[in-house]
Amino acid sequence: MAGNSDPLTPRAKLAVTAGRAAAAASRAVGRGSGSVIGGKVALRLDPDLLARLAGHLDVILVSATNGKTTTTRLIAEALRASGPVVSNALGANMPAGITSALAGGSDARFGVIEVDEKYLAGVARDVTPKAIALLNLSRDQLDRAAETRMLAEKWREGLAGNKATVIANCDDPLIAWAASSSPNVVWVAAGQAWKDDAWSCPSCGGVLQRPSDDWFCSECGFRRPMPSWALAGDQVVDPHGSAWPIRLRLPGRANKANAATSAAVAAHFGVPPQVALERMYEVQAVAGRYDVVRFQNRDLRLLLAKNPAGWLETFSLIDPPPTPVILSVNARGADGTDTSWLWDVDYGRLAGHPIFVIGDRKLDLAVRLEVAGLDFRVCENADEAVGQAPPGRIEVIANYTAFQDLRRRVGN
Repeated sequence: MAGNSDPLTPRAKLAVTAGRAAAAASRAVGRGSGSVIGGKVALRLDPDLLARLAGHLDVILVSATNGKTTTTRLIAEALRASGPVVSNALGANMPAGITSALAGGSDARFGVIEVDEKYLAGVARDVTPKAIALLNLSRDQLDRAAETRMLAEKWREGLAGNKATVIANCDDPLIAWAASSSPNVVWVAAGQAWKDDAWSCPSCGGVLQRPSDDWFCSECGFRRPMPSWALAGDQVVDPHGSAWPIRLRLPGRANKANAATSAAVAAHFGVPPQVALERMYEVQAVAGRYDVVRFQNRDLRLLLAKNPAGWLETFSLIDPPPTPVILSVNARGADGTDTSWLWDVDYGRLAGHPIFVIGDRKLDLAVRLEVAGLDFRVCENADEAVGQAPPGRIEVIANYTAFQDLRRRVGN
């Protein structure tokens, strides 16, 4: 077990105390959890605080375009079989939020940390992780995020000298390219439903060949690595060929993939797959995602989808027609202000559902649905949409800030 042989310096202790005070003040005035402002204050007082706080922990970093928060939660639950865990469970995944989370983990053995894609290399330098889980890369927040190939290149450069074991999805060519610079990789066949950002070879730019579940570049020879772990239907197959059933309360294929990666991470720290997967069953919702809430005498299931790949996976979760669906899209800073990604989503999959459209950019979404030939109604807010929806449970799909708005409105 890791021990805290390097106690915090007086400056670091002051920074932690000041950060907690700032976070408490933020909560008191209703500005949210305070984790980001608390971390910013703490890092301003001690720029090396993140490294100091992580010094006694076995750190696991988790990064991806989709599934970071859920996978972080699943890994944390699995590793609690071996010791106390500190984690940024609510998804504050930039250095300030990570610092706030670790400040509360002085007695922990493990630090399971979700990291925003753009900050992965820097955080990996600061906290000396034992493991890094890489799930997927796809287009997201086009106005401020790097193009996916550029992001993969930054990861590749950042991981080249890192001693952490990288647990990576071999079915995503961008992830395989990013991780293959690492000297120590555990490959997981976790699948890839969205392929539209990975048709060209990240190594040479040639066209990738995709026979069945394989992929390779006929021009430079870059190809899918051989996995040692694999998602196979409702089971995860370990390096010994043993198949372990995945039983989750979280819905969908994507969460089975998250569980497969999480089992591989847990095994790296000595937690057997059976134990890890049993503990993952305890996770019912993640930061409000997948929650079913009661609002205006109706059941609403809250689903988060932030980008084309995420919407594709979410469409596979919803109940069949004629289940009513509410769609909400914003384009604030945390969402990315460019809504052109709406045109990459196959909204035709919603045919037959009564559709209700809300959110800051409801008219942008309405144009997209009109072109898709779907029947829908534009509503002013969630109250109106729920009031107009026909009977039955309502599926509510929203991007990031729209999801937060909905959670506040429906009392979750």
